[in-house]
Amino acid sequence: MLHPAALAALLPAESSSPGVFSPGLSATWTQLEGWAAPLPDRINGPASAQATLRLFGQSESSVRVTLYRDHHAWCPYCQKVWLWLEEKRIPYRVRKVTMVCYGQKESWYRQLVPSGMLPALELDGQLITESDRILLALEAAFGPLRFAMEAPEVMPLRRLERLLFRAWCQWLCVPHPGPSSETQAAQDFDRIATAMAEALGAGPGPFLLGEISSADLVFVPYVERMGASLAYYKGYLLRRRHAAIDRWFRALEERPAYLATQSDFHTHAHDLPPQMGGCYADGSPLQRQLAERIDYGPWPIGAPGEDDPETSQAEPPDAVAVALARVLRHRRTLVARYGDLGDSDSFDTALRCALTLLSRGSACPPPGGTAAGLRSLAQRISVPRDMPLHAARRLRQALLQTAALDPVAAAAPGHPLPLQHRRDQDPQPFLMASREPA
Repeated sequence: MLHPAALAALLPAESSSPGVFSPGLSATWTQLEGWAAPLPDRINGPASAQATLRLFGQSESSVRVTLYRDHHAWCPYCQKVWLWLEEKRIPYRVRKVTMVCYGQKESWYRQLVPSGMLPALELDGQLITESDRILLALEAAFGPLRFAMEAPEVMPLRRLERLLFRAWCQWLCVPHPGPSSETQAAQDFDRIATAMAEALGAGPGPFLLGEISSADLVFVPYVERMGASLAYYKGYLLRRRHAAIDRWFRALEERPAYLATQSDFHTHAHDLPPQMGGCYADGSPLQRQLAERIDYGPWPIGAPGEDDPETSQAEPPDAVAVALARVLRHRRTLVARYGDLGDSDSFDTALRCALTLLSRGSACPPPGGTAAGLRSLAQRISVPRDMPLHAARRLRQALLQTAALDPVAAAAPGHPLPLQHRRDQDPQPFLMASREPA
């Protein structure tokens, strides 16, 4: 069996002639390329999950920091350090490493960090691991983000974050034998979330100590994952339950640094189980309804007229063009992988049908038997690794709608998402393809 990256290299090249687009037919790859967003400035422009060098207008000679973080842009401890560097606008390089859950850890990284733990950071040639130690070292070199990690105002908040984390794990990751146990775990979590909301309300602004600081960055990664996982597995909408936490997220979502690192409910809900040792749904009608909407839309997942429980940001005007550009970047590997290595030509056409619907609103039936591949791809779009939240929604929607038009297998399910690992997200085929000649 050919490796997806090897098969991708054998796929026919697209004609350079764009031709005329005909509604009801799939666009050509050349036409699709003409509708995609241009490549952004990842070095000095807005923060991006795809950036490997950030300069903030400074010279490359000013770079003293290399951040080692995960390819998947999912690791919560990496997110904390990533946010700190972006908020402080410290020039840095990025080297990406595979988390064990997603594939084989790179041998070069094992030589550098034998434990394989992430994140790691190199500062002036010194290697540091463990996110809090990294932030302390960065504070010593560049000054704190408003309040230092060990400031007396911050230490009680760090302890509160750990209490909230434990209550979340006890509710989400422990099977409860009956309704009373489930209810008690829910009440315990809600009580500590209320304490966080009260801490947010004690200051003059939406953040924990008035203005954004390291105290907020300590909370961001896991509170984001709490909101996603509790919606999916418990039918509990954190931002609707606690107005102060919603205001906090709204303030974060005004900051480009946070938007670049922010994931969505779908990505977290399916990446958490293998990382946390399991996530247990309560089976309530609301939980089942929210999980269905998170997986299959329509999005936003709330009722019409309600606030979007995932984000306060309206869809940006370039969401479709960004989604299209990101698929085009990896289209050969995607066709090879989701064409099941047996009918790549058909999946090539099916993917073009979906992207035509995405970018022009024109539906065309895909070749018969491609629905499963389209649904599999839709369920594996990862935010922010692949694209931002709104772009991912648009792409998932187009893929699922196109799958429903399959003339022979419209109801065919996609390949199920694994629960014990996420090696279906192995980055290596994409990395191998990107190193091949164009």
